[in-house]
Amino acid sequence: MNWVEGMSNAVRYIEENLTEDLTVENIAKQAFVSSFYFQKGFSMLCGFTVGEYIRLRRLTLAGSELLATNEKIIDIALKYGYDSPDSFTKAFTRFHRITPSAARKDGAMIKSFAPLKIKFTLEGGFIMDYKIVEKENFTVMGVSKQFRYDTAAKEIPKFWDEHYQTGKNKTVAGMYGISIDEDNSGEVFEYLIADDYLPWNEVPSGFICRTIPKHTWAVFPCKGAMPNSLQEVHKKIFSEWLPNCKDYEIAERYNIELYSSKDDYPNGVQDENYHSEIWIPVKKKA
Repeated sequence: MNWVEGMSNAVRYIEENLTEDLTVENIAKQAFVSSFYFQKGFSMLCGFTVGEYIRLRRLTLAGSELLATNEKIIDIALKYGYDSPDSFTKAFTRFHRITPSAARKDGAMIKSFAPLKIKFTLEGGFIMDYKIVEKENFTVMGVSKQFRYDTAAKEIPKFWDEHYQTGKNKTVAGMYGISIDEDNSGEVFEYLIADDYLPWNEVPSGFICRTIPKHTWAVFPCKGAMPNSLQEVHKKIFSEWLPNCKDYEIAERYNIELYSSKDDYPNGVQDENYHSEIWIPVKKKA
């Protein structure tokens, strides 16, 4: 199964189970990819998280049922995953700009969030540089924190700011940003700000070591000011490279970003020539 088919299956599964207890782990299984990479790819392609999509689709269907049926508001709330009238009313009002009760009055206007349709379209050709690298296991040292998928994009930059503000960058400069999802729970993942570990040095208090297993990696170079250069390449990986790659698919639950030293560039990480890389573990397609 290719990436486009897998994403389409996952979206179809969401739509068929919007009144059920949906978990990202089960959704990602429909695409035959880890929860981490499914959620990363979904947000890169769609511009919102899996959780946001499910919430907006449920509120859309709840609004339709309020207009079309005489079902009690509490029953509709429970049907779409809200355990109290208050939580449903707050979410409904934020989305529809009207309360559930008011939505039943004649002439009331509600909003609609249409279901996704995953399509692959041919556009202008794009040359994407990458290389396949066989790398033995290696150990890094750094600081670690757990992040929720839905808020990671906002919270990880704050983690970097804290790293520099507290002076921890004097111990670990931040050669890597590493995401690890070992349990594939679909809820949280571990993120490390790290450098290569030098075994003859002691690990200071507050720092940890992690060993990254031996893998085959697809390595994508990024050129330009951060974070735009990384974000653009990440999006192209999911929208262009994966749908067209005949030989490889994503293998494991790791994602590595490698950063050059900002001191090597006149304008630091904002330099137009700044170099960074994205490392994705891959395996040969069966």
